[in-house]
Amino acid sequence: MANQLEGRRIAFMAANEGMEQVEFVKPWQAVKEAGGTPELLSPKPGQAQAFNHLDKGDAFPVDRAIADANPRDYDALVLPGGVANPDELRRVPEAVEFVRSMFAAGKPAAVICHGPWTVVEADQVRGRTLTSWPSLQTDIRNAGGTWVDKEVQVCANGPNVLVTSRKPDDLPAFCQQFVTEFQRQTQSA
Repeated sequence: MANQLEGRRIAFMAANEGMEQVEFVKPWQAVKEAGGTPELLSPKPGQAQAFNHLDKGDAFPVDRAIADANPRDYDALVLPGGVANPDELRRVPEAVEFVRSMFAAGKPAAVICHGPWTVVEADQVRGRTLTSWPSLQTDIRNAGGTWVDKEVQVCANGPNVLVTSRKPDDLPAFCQQFVTEFQRQTQSA
């Protein structure tokens, strides 16, 4: 994956508490290994506390508060899962608007596990096919999307490419696919 994303800034958006650690760390590493520059955006400056399911994990430094971030400055978006993470983000107007702006600008996004809740809130699921943690399938369908049970789903229906996966076990395929799509999409932009 070396240098596939060289010169590209990738926004990772997570709540200040509640992201699933492995769903943050593995994609972050994939971006770095591909030569990209990941940046962690959260509602508040400081740090973002990760969890290993229900147990506290590591805390990660926040690069920028979401309200201070400009979607035009980023080439792509990653939304990690964890139940609390997207549930918090979808209640932060700046987070929802950031997602909406990234999608409207045609920038690719990668979303895993419960992460689609934020995409649902930004009204960016309608007409798309995606996967997620199984408990979100009704939310996705109610938001006008089609839910599938697959390791990784790529949907190019809309102004941007959306790569989704279900759970931590899907991370190898998820990371490989989103790096490929991010490279393809940001080259053509």
